[in-house]
Amino acid sequence: MSQITQAEPTAPQVIISPAPGLRERKRRATHQRIADEAARLARQKGIDGTTIDEIAAAAQVARATFFRYFDAKETAVAEGFSIPWLTLLVDNLEVQPPELPAMAAVIETFMGFAGGFDADVRNLVLQQVRLLQGSPSLTAWTLALYVRYELAIAEAVKHRFADLTPDDARPRMVGALTMSAIRISLDTWLASGATTDLAELLQDALHSVSVN
Repeated sequence: MSQITQAEPTAPQVIISPAPGLRERKRRATHQRIADEAARLARQKGIDGTTIDEIAAAAQVARATFFRYFDAKETAVAEGFSIPWLTLLVDNLEVQPPELPAMAAVIETFMGFAGGFDADVRNLVLQQVRLLQGSPSLTAWTLALYVRYELAIAEAVKHRFADLTPDDARPRMVGALTMSAIRISLDTWLASGATTDLAELLQDALHSVSVN
């Protein structure tokens, strides 16, 4: 009988995505600069009072360059408003205590935000929400933004599932439920004329979600 030999195990391949090249880094920087300037001008002058030419000039790009990155000033403003919030959310999620389950980490993150919800922050959030909900041209962009948030949250909490499998839906569910809680809270807040406590609404909505 022939002897069956077992092959020596080989080290798993580690695939490292290449860092973006200079051209791509410049493209991203230009995109971010236009969005940042659009949001800054909109905060100063309002959406209606801000023009594409002003945004382009502030970002030091040509008008034609603006349209290579954004299809309308509303989209640029919304991007400038929203991405810093996404960065802040992910950064705070990643520093939550490692023993916290995924949804508990999300709740703790938003409880940490509550202390910073002063009048200026509430007014800024109100501007963003009214912009996103009041512009038909932003409907598709808003849906895409929610998915970006959902995926970013899922990526930030997936390591909190000890038995995670490659096709595990739980991290994405945490992201989706979190975004649903945020949308419901914002709808309730707007319906009250922005007079209720937004931080409290967010915390109540997130506590109502049970994910293990």
